Amino acid sequence: MAGWKTAWRSFYYDGAPEAEDPVLVKGRVALLVIDVQNTYLVQANPAGLPPAEQARIAGWAPFHDRMHGTVIPTIARLVERFRADGNPVVFARIACLTPDGADRSLSQKKPGWNNIFLPRDAEASQIVAELAPRPGEVVVTKTTDSALTGTNLRLVLHNMGVTHVVCTGIFTDQCVSSTVRSLADESFDVIVVEDACAAGTMELHTREIEILNRIYCEVMRADDLLSYLPA
Repeated sequence: MAGWKTAWRSFYYDGAPEAEDPVLVKGRVALLVIDVQNTYLVQANPAGLPPAEQARIAGWAPFHDRMHGTVIPTIARLVERFRADGNPVVFARIACLTPDGADRSLSQKKPGWNNIFLPRDAEASQIVAELAPRPGEVVVTKTTDSALTGTNLRLVLHNMGVTHVVCTGIFTDQCVSSTVRSLADESFDVIVVEDACAAGTMELHTREIEILNRIYCEVMRADDLLSYLPA
C-alpha cells in the first residue's frame, strides 16, 4: 500500500496533494482508547445452537482475530510509548450510571445489536486487562457513541493543553467515527491509527476510514505515528 499521505483516499480527495507531516509537541498529544471493553471480546460457543446462530457467530470470527492479533497489541504498543514519553493516555468506555440503564442515549436503547446495557461496575463494561488504565489516567464513561457528546472530555483535553488526539479502538464505523467527528468539530487535530481500530467487518472498517480521512482526521498506521512522536 502507498504511504499514509496518499492512502485511504475517498472520492473527495482523489488526486489531492499529499497530507503534511503532523507537528506533535510533547504533552500536547493524547492517546484516546475508545470502548475496548470485555463485552466486545466475548466469543460465544456455537455448539448446539441453530445453524443461523452458528453462522452469525462465525461471521464475527475475523473481528476477533483482528482484535487479538492486531488491534489490542498495537494499542498496547502505543500506550507503552505514550506513557514512556509522558504524553496523556485517556480511555473512554460505554457504561450506564443508573441500575436500569435509563440514562442511555436513544441509540443504545433501540432493539437490535446496538441495544447496549452495561452497568458501570460490571465486569463486562471494564477496559480489557491488556490495556487496563493506570491510576491517575483519565477514564470517561459515556452512554453515547461520541466520547465527547456525553462527557466532559472536551473540557478535560482543553484544560490539559492537548491539541492533537490520536484515536484508537472500536468500532471504527460507530463510536470511533462519532468521536473523531466531534473532536474535529471542536477544532482538535485528530489522527486515527488504522491498525489500532476495528469494525465488525474489514469492509466496514476500510469504508469508514476512507470517509473520515483528510476531512475529519489524518489516517496512518502505528509505525507512521511513532516516527512523529516527540521523544
